[in-house]
Amino acid sequence: MGSSSVVSTIVRKWRGHPPSSYSLKVDNFKQLVKFTTASSDDKYQSRLFSSGGYNWKLIVYPKGNEKDNGKDFISMYVEIDSESLISAPQREVFAELIFFVYNKKENKYLTIQDVEVKRFNALKTVWGLQQVLPFDSFNSPKNGYVFEGDQCEFGVDVIVPAPLTNWEILSFNEKLKDPKFSWRVKNFSQLEKDKYTSNTFSMGARKWILMLYPKGNIGADGKWLSLFLYLADGDKPKADEKILAQANLRVLDPLGSNHLERKLNYWHGEKTLGWGWYKFMSLTELRKSYLDKEDALNVEIEFEAVSETKYSPII
Repeated sequence: MGSSSVVSTIVRKWRGHPPSSYSLKVDNFKQLVKFTTASSDDKYQSRLFSSGGYNWKLIVYPKGNEKDNGKDFISMYVEIDSESLISAPQREVFAELIFFVYNKKENKYLTIQDVEVKRFNALKTVWGLQQVLPFDSFNSPKNGYVFEGDQCEFGVDVIVPAPLTNWEILSFNEKLKDPKFSWRVKNFSQLEKDKYTSNTFSMGARKWILMLYPKGNIGADGKWLSLFLYLADGDKPKADEKILAQANLRVLDPLGSNHLERKLNYWHGEKTLGWGWYKFMSLTELRKSYLDKEDALNVEIEFEAVSETKYSPII
């Protein structure tokens, strides 16, 4: 039989930096205990403080919240102000809570956090920890939580994540209409320019061109055909934008039986608009088998997928 165990979400650690949301310093802890014990609800509530655009209260039970299994412990909670909930766009607020107890002996704060983000709404306005520290351990001067007579300090960080404004959605269009583009380069043997560019064509909501070097690009030694796929000049990616093109680039065999094909799988970006091969095929092989009777070279590209990314904010 397998066994299961409950994984605690409570994290305790020391920290030198004080709380940033609220601090409650008590000059006479015994008097606070006496006051809360004599009251009907056994707790002390701080004044309202603001954090993340909402108002909150820190609640401390010096001898524990018996109704929440906190008897004989220090219990600490945070309560959201009802007016803040009314003003919340979704009528609920998500927050991370980190509770602090100062220790004079260590000169640091013991922080206690339930790492699960808490959802505050009309049905649940209070979240906290019922067993922060045992009361006897906290109240013993030798442990450092009560110091210089009868002082102590509690605190809390209420961290409200800002609404999500930076995101991207990456999708891949694999159902392209007419995924092929063909380019017939006439009179290949008589071409004199260093490079030639196809007509612009659309694929996957982007505009593309093929670029061909009949005597090879730099590094091809005049013995190779160089062939590239580029994003068209009018469709350059924005800063940090990337477009993936998955395609098969081919030089077609006029007899239709031995096409030379290379697979292209490349992210095109603002500074890398094109991708291809300096040595796509040797000119010797090309002249021998890949020019048709009219001295034309037939190039074809067939796309498998083109990516699309939606961003916010738009850069």
